[in-house]
Amino acid sequence: MKIFSWIIKDTKIDFLKWRKIGYAISLLLIAASIASITLKGFNYGIDFSGGVAMDVRSKSGPVNVEKVRSDLSVLGLDELNIQSVGHDNDQLLIRAQANNADEESQRIAVNKIQEILGKDFTFERVESVGPQVGDELKLSGILACIFACIAISLYVWIRFEWRFAIGALLSLFHDVFIIVGLLSIFHLDLSLTTIAAILTLAGYSINDTVVTYDRIRENLQKFKKMPQYDLLNKSINDIFSRTILTSLTTLLASLALLIFGGAALYSFAFVITVGVIIGTFSSIYVAVPILNWFDLRKAAQEEENINPFGNV
Repeated sequence: MKIFSWIIKDTKIDFLKWRKIGYAISLLLIAASIASITLKGFNYGIDFSGGVAMDVRSKSGPVNVEKVRSDLSVLGLDELNIQSVGHDNDQLLIRAQANNADEESQRIAVNKIQEILGKDFTFERVESVGPQVGDELKLSGILACIFACIAISLYVWIRFEWRFAIGALLSLFHDVFIIVGLLSIFHLDLSLTTIAAILTLAGYSINDTVVTYDRIRENLQKFKKMPQYDLLNKSINDIFSRTILTSLTTLLASLALLIFGGAALYSFAFVITVGVIIGTFSSIYVAVPILNWFDLRKAAQEEENINPFGNV
C-alpha cells in the first residue's frame, strides 16, 4: 500500500537531471538495433516469407524434438524449423517450406507432416501461405506502418506548434525503431500480428506524449515566471501518477498474454510489453528533454501573436 500511496501522491522528482543517461540508453538501443538489423536481418513469419506453420501438442507428454526432426527430415523440405514451446515441453512450433514453395506443394507438405506425426499429436493451428501472397502482405505491412506514421505526424503538427511536433515525432520513431530492432535481436517473428502490435504501440506512445505536452502547455500559461527547466520537471511530475498507473495496468494485461498466450501470440505480447516500457521512457526522456533545447515562452508568445485564438 505504501508503494501505491507514493505513486498517487504528488512527486517532485528531478527527471531532467538524468536526461544524459536517458540519451545514452536510447543511443545504445538504437545502435544495437541498427547492428542487428544489418547483420541478422529479420525472422519473417509465415505471413511474409511463405510456407506452413503448425502448432502441435503431444497427447503423451514431453516431446523429443530431435526425434521429430529426424522423422520429418525424410520429407526433404527446403526449410524445416522445429521449436519446443510451453512449460511442459509438450508443444511444438513447426515451420516448413516445400521445395517448390507454391500453394499446392505447401498443402501436400502439411498432409505429410500430419501423417508422420500421426494420432499422438493434436494440431492446434495450421497455416499455409504462398510466396506471392507473402510478398504482398509484406508490402501491405510496410505501407500500413508508413501511412500510420504520416497520419500521426499530421495530427501532432496540427495539434502543437512545430517545436512540440519535433519532440513527439522523434519520440515516436525512437519507439518504433527500437521495437523493430528488438524483434531482430531476439529473432522473434516479424509478421502481420507484430505489425498490428507495433501500430498499437505507436498509438499508445504518442498518446502518452500528447498528454505530457498538454500539461506543459497549460503550465506555460499558468506559471509565467517559473524557469523552463523547473516547469518541464513539474509537468512530468503532475501526470507521473497517471503515467505509471496506466503503464502498470497495461503491463499486467500484456504480461498475462506473454506468459499464457502461447507461441502464436508471443511476438505480439512481447512487442506490447516491451513497447509500453520504452514508450513510457521516451515520453519522459526523449520527448520532454528535446523541448528544453528551445525557448518555449518566446515560441508561445510568437504563436499567440500569429494566432490569437491559440492551438485547438
